[in-house]
Amino acid sequence: MIMKVGNNKVVTLTYELRQKSASGELIQKVEEDKPFVYLFGVGGLLPKFEESLQGLQVGDTFSFGLTADEAYGEMTDEAIIDLDKSIFMVDGVIDQDLLTVGNSITMQDQHGNPLDGVVVEVGDHTVKMDFNHPLAGESLHFSGAILGVREASAEEAAHRHVHGPHGHHH
Repeated sequence: MIMKVGNNKVVTLTYELRQKSASGELIQKVEEDKPFVYLFGVGGLLPKFEESLQGLQVGDTFSFGLTADEAYGEMTDEAIIDLDKSIFMVDGVIDQDLLTVGNSITMQDQHGNPLDGVVVEVGDHTVKMDFNHPLAGESLHFSGAILGVREASAEEAAHRHVHGPHGHHH
């Protein structure tokens, strides 16, 4: 039986991610020696990315574009905020190397989820951070190949991620 990409399938693939089009600037390349392995249909990936892979099988190739709205959305001013400089204090001291313009800092949102922000400006009492996704406002193009498709184990389905080689380890 030929297994196709779909819900509760562990999918192994390679891909190239490019800016704007198939000939755009290379953003990321995932090759066979370290493939991307994920559990399809659990909401961890861009919905249009998954929709474009649905029904493919081992050996199939893919090539598709996503608009900024289908990818990480447009840049928003609401994602650029001023934070009180004191929140960056550790043991009463601010690490000045951390607060360097362009530096990416992982912080937490109000629900405790990790959120990456980039230091835009450092003032006397505030730090301006940009929490837009680094690829916000960008049209993206993916191309690659499906290397493997298998049923997820009961444990993988329950945990909503892949276990074992190339996947998540506890």
